[in-house]
Amino acid sequence: MTDVRRTVDAVWKLESANLVGGLTRLVRDVGLAEELAQDALVAALEQWPSSGVPDNPAAWLMTTAKRRAIDHLRRTERLERRHEQLARELAQPRDVEHDDVLRLMFLSCHPVLATEQRVALTLRLVGGLSAAEIARAFLTTEQQVAQRIAAAKQTLAGVPIELPEGAAVAERLSSVLGVVYLIFNEGYSATAGDDLMRPGLCQEALRLGRLLAELAPDEAEVHGLVALMEIQASRAAARTGPRGEPVQLHEQDRGRWDPLLIRRGFTAMLRARDLGGPPGPYVLQAAIAVCHAQARTAADTDWRRIAVLYDALVRLLPTPIVRLNRAVAVGRAHGPAAGLALADELLADRALRDYHLLPSVRGDLLAELGRNAEARVEFARAATLAKNAAERDFLLRRADELGPVAPVATLGRAAADFLARDDLDASTLRSYGQTLRRLCLALGDRRPLESLTGDDVTGVFEVAWGDAAAKTWNRHRSAVRSFGAWAGRPELGDGLERRAESRSRVPGLADDQLSRLWTVEAPVRERTLWRLLHESAAGVRPVLSLNVEDLDLAERRARAGARWVTWRSGTARLLPELLGGRTRGPLFLADRRPGPARMRPAADLCPDTGRGRLSYERAEYLFKQATRALDPAGRGFTLRQLWSARGA
Repeated sequence: MTDVRRTVDAVWKLESANLVGGLTRLVRDVGLAEELAQDALVAALEQWPSSGVPDNPAAWLMTTAKRRAIDHLRRTERLERRHEQLARELAQPRDVEHDDVLRLMFLSCHPVLATEQRVALTLRLVGGLSAAEIARAFLTTEQQVAQRIAAAKQTLAGVPIELPEGAAVAERLSSVLGVVYLIFNEGYSATAGDDLMRPGLCQEALRLGRLLAELAPDEAEVHGLVALMEIQASRAAARTGPRGEPVQLHEQDRGRWDPLLIRRGFTAMLRARDLGGPPGPYVLQAAIAVCHAQARTAADTDWRRIAVLYDALVRLLPTPIVRLNRAVAVGRAHGPAAGLALADELLADRALRDYHLLPSVRGDLLAELGRNAEARVEFARAATLAKNAAERDFLLRRADELGPVAPVATLGRAAADFLARDDLDASTLRSYGQTLRRLCLALGDRRPLESLTGDDVTGVFEVAWGDAAAKTWNRHRSAVRSFGAWAGRPELGDGLERRAESRSRVPGLADDQLSRLWTVEAPVRERTLWRLLHESAAGVRPVLSLNVEDLDLAERRARAGARWVTWRSGTARLLPELLGGRTRGPLFLADRRPGPARMRPAADLCPDTGRGRLSYERAEYLFKQATRALDPAGRGFTLRQLWSARGA
């Protein structure tokens, strides 16, 4: 069964774009097309374990999906018009796949969509990436990506599904190129899993890039992207060692670089240069790749030219990742101190807060400066943040290679001892735990406690909670002050001024924000809670304190202490699904059972499942994450704003 599942997953990664593209052209609805493709995938998981994997699994999936499309159209008024077309497609199932994929790409990148929606939808439909993989590529959350995809499908309803022509091609090309390169990067440096690379994704991105070059032969940036991907792909065999571990560029065996791909890259680069015009971001990155490819040995690399190219690239594309790469180039060209200064400037960038390559780069530069103790902490922190197993192991080895760890008290050990005290109640323990986990992630749990300074802590606070509400800031500040006093380092919280907490009324959500909220894809628990808070206008804590046995479903009300909580049809529709046959215990349950160290009172545990009552803090966090895309400030709304919006 495991092998079959892996086969299905591999086929899906390679063929999902063809499936969805072909079905979109037929049913004229990208959301329906994806559902049909997913139905075929489920059928494969059900049937292949017993019948065996077919000789041509992609054709099997397409045929199954199209038959389900026929079933769907038979139930609609479009049957007569589409039936003959589908019959022809069944006879010739794979003769137009290139056009289908290109049509799907340009549809996903349609101007009616916001940029982040275009990228997320194309990665999902064309690249076959999961929401978690896309989230990692964008340094955002999985829930936010799912919301973008759902909103994009809703927006695309009724949009013509045709290949753009003339000037429209250039208008949509930039976001298409960005998506293709992200697919390539996901294949070249997998963000999760055990393997460093996913060759199938690299090949898919190269195939799409070459197709785009045929579609837009006079666009220099298209050829620049193709050149960049060809040259980077040429190093694939040399990027990993015998055990799958990463091999850094300057340590790679250049004899293992693929000369054919390098020649293709040079050819594409020449084509881009022949077209003339100021170089764009992809042409500049391709020029950097050419510099590496032309060097016979690592020592021959022209780092000064590469640094100059990165200077130009930063002016065009000042993203945190490009700035981090520039720090590496400057470090090679002008010494590690210069590179470290540039890398340190990025410590305050929130986009890189949990990005493992920032501490990894700092570790390299610190090691070159002979600051091994600091480098060891940075490599260990990078390993903590890395999602890819091969990269994580590699980073831990880098930390160990810098020498034995002196027996000193570390931040991670001190935080664990502090939280293990028996005089903290469950709520305080959770609150302190959140604060100290962020400190350990930002500063490294191997960081010697004695090296920690108040400025370090203040820097973490500014990045993590700089724009948080005063109450949140003060809560984390209290945690640090308590920890500092316990550890004999009270000065750690000296730079954290207490913020004045406003008691002004928080404005409720507007009508359009509420309308969009009800379309957010979220678990039934969250959707029920949001509806109930809005319809009842009751406080968050009374609603979270409800038990199943308190409910009077017929009268649409529940007893909460001395008062009644009532609701309307929206909540009434969701409650049966949330209850799922439960007859007692907390109405809103946490995701899992509490651990031995965090036991809850019996009244807060489900007697059937052992799961605890959903906490206010967790419910608030989930709501903020779910509504970030709806909040113009990007912070997400509070549950208090939801119930106070009743009648808006």
